[in-house]
Amino acid sequence: MKTQLEKSSSKVFYWPIRVYYEDTDCGGIVYHANYVKFFERGRTEFLREFGLSQQELMKQNVAFVVSRMDINFKRAARLDDMLIVSTQITQVKHASFIFYQRIEDDNHKIYCEATVKIASVNPTEMKSQVIPSAILTEIKRVS
Repeated sequence: MKTQLEKSSSKVFYWPIRVYYEDTDCGGIVYHANYVKFFERGRTEFLREFGLSQQELMKQNVAFVVSRMDINFKRAARLDDMLIVSTQITQVKHASFIFYQRIEDDNHKIYCEATVKIASVNPTEMKSQVIPSAILTEIKRVS
């Protein structure tokens, strides 16, 4: 059976994550909120890999914010686990786009997966805005 990542023709970006003590609860299990941080790092590095620096976007008065996130926790990651965050864009609209992300290990055991809707906003006013055409072209190029 094909996974959601394999079904799409969009580019998939992989970012390694090691589970540190600070990521875990007193039992050595990754605290649930830290999966959100891992996903954020994956999205940031994805954009950076494809030439979209968030600092440069801010200079152009463009910021991307999470407007919706659907997370499915599948298994617990533990202290010192080596994980991989897979990130890809699955849908692009004029003012938003959607990422599918997955955290898994080298044996393709899935720990957590998420669908994340990202909205374009003007960071000064924090109001929704259309993604500028040059940036939208780049996002479509990597999706």
